Amino acid sequence: MTSQLSDKAPGLGWLSIVRLGLVQASLGSIVVLTTSTLNRVMVVELALAAMIPGLLVGLHYGVQISRPLWGHGSDRGGSRTRWIVGGVALLGLSGTAAAATTLVFVDHFWLAIALAVLSFLGVGIGIGAAGTSLLALLASRTALHRKPAAATIVWMMMIAGIVVTAIVSGVWLDPFSFTRLIVVTACAGVIALLVTCLAIWNVERNTVPVDGPPTAQRLGFRQSLAATLADRDARLFTVFVFVSMLAYATQDLILEPFGGLLFGLTPGETTRISGVQHGGVFAGMALVGILGSLFARKKPMILKGFIFFGCVGSAIALGGLSVSALVGPLWPLQANIFLLGVANGAFAVAAIGAMMMLASGGDGASEGMRMGVWGAAQAVSFGLGGFLGTVAIDVTRALTGDAPLSFAVVFGLEAGLFLMAAAIALHIKTPARSRAADGMPSAYAVPAE
Repeated sequence: MTSQLSDKAPGLGWLSIVRLGLVQASLGSIVVLTTSTLNRVMVVELALAAMIPGLLVGLHYGVQISRPLWGHGSDRGGSRTRWIVGGVALLGLSGTAAAATTLVFVDHFWLAIALAVLSFLGVGIGIGAAGTSLLALLASRTALHRKPAAATIVWMMMIAGIVVTAIVSGVWLDPFSFTRLIVVTACAGVIALLVTCLAIWNVERNTVPVDGPPTAQRLGFRQSLAATLADRDARLFTVFVFVSMLAYATQDLILEPFGGLLFGLTPGETTRISGVQHGGVFAGMALVGILGSLFARKKPMILKGFIFFGCVGSAIALGGLSVSALVGPLWPLQANIFLLGVANGAFAVAAIGAMMMLASGGDGASEGMRMGVWGAAQAVSFGLGGFLGTVAIDVTRALTGDAPLSFAVVFGLEAGLFLMAAAIALHIKTPARSRAADGMPSAYAVPAE
């Protein structure tokens, strides 16, 4: 047994990290068809009320509150690979089933609703099982100095998967038909599953956790959940994830209407504005990945700094948008939105890196549970964020009768949430700091060079 372990690498190499990034890209490729393309088809081609796909998308976020269950299952199961592959398979099957409901809606509305609910439940469970286990695998088997770059690589590959799928499926969907939608979604699911199986093949088997095999006894679900929530830093990080991602998600559905209503931008121009923001997100992610990799050995607190300044930068950018709502076209809107994207990207990918660090900061045997708890907090905040942003605009416009003031108030509230998140982040200790201070071995204690 000892000789078998000695033949394995003590952590993931760069090629293995890229391979796991392909798995994340596969997840994103199915999700974009289910939550974006299908949403449009239901509203436009089927002429359904917009709240129907909205509730279905909200359902797929809501069911992800079960992420701790899937994370704990992968902790105790001895193989996270099975959970990842099984989750992607369920996601692909459920996404195809959701697309197939478009044929049923034509003649059997309530049957279609029931099938769509079941399908989106499967989508949420598949994402939860695969995504949580994938992050737990990354967290337990990536060395400290590689975590910032690993988080950047995996998340940028997910976005790339979304972009590539959107472009390719957009070509194949024309001329549009419901049958063609089902075929394209099924093909995307099959490709995603094949890519996942090839990418993850033997990655887990050929490596060991960076701390070595866990020595702690595997706890039951309730005990593991209680132990996670009893950990001060894990609990604080859960609150941080919820608050920061709520602020992050609240802007999504109101930014393009803001450009159209207050700056007179056309649909094409607001789409390009969204592209400017995503370009900034990529730049912020790349900044964290490069600087984090260069300085993580000498400055283990660098991710915490990126989180803090990313949140503060996001608050400043949202404050700028709040001002721009009052001064109008004179404001440099594109530059402001690019800054928002850079700050969002920096804080988001740094938070994922910190999540990977903190996941192994407990007993060395509950990375999946911790990732599940934080993933559930993120899913709930994302589900609430888009909805609350639109509600806040409608309520403030109804109360004030002033659209510019309404956007100024809502952007100001979002900025306040980011400042709150930054304040919470300052009180979270990294495992290298808190555990080393207690004289305990740390997965993130960096060896002297």
